[in-house]
Amino acid sequence: MIKDVIITTLRKIPDERGSILHMLRSDAKHFIQFGEIYFSTAYPGVIKGWHEHKKQIQNYAVIHGMIKLVLCDNRKESPTYNKLQELFIGDENYCLVTIPTGIIMGYKCISSEKCILANCSTLPHDPEEMISYDPFGDKVPYDWNIKFK
Repeated sequence: MIKDVIITTLRKIPDERGSILHMLRSDAKHFIQFGEIYFSTAYPGVIKGWHEHKKQIQNYAVIHGMIKLVLCDNRKESPTYNKLQELFIGDENYCLVTIPTGIIMGYKCISSEKCILANCSTLPHDPEEMISYDPFGDKVPYDWNIKFK
């Protein structure tokens, strides 16, 4: 586990009409503030990342499909500096992942159909606040291929 990354189990409430998927409430202990919410989609096998935020905190929940979310701690003062964390989230593991600043993140759609990721960030998007890295570059020592165990 990377220090300060919070994983919160979320509720799905199904009935014969469909379902409700909870994500984030203003009275939750891990809620900080609202900046914006947006949805990111990816087709099967597509990788999005690497991204690092300098000011905003991300709150990720996958509302459709499955992703492999990979985090890398880029905070030199952190006890988990340079550590990697893999999370498999979505239909099979519905949760909220709170990602602090200074964590490099990327995800890959691992479902057989398009995935939909919801992000409720603490600040509105500002391109000057985000750092992007090549998903196949050497900034993060990670191989996106399937690992057969």
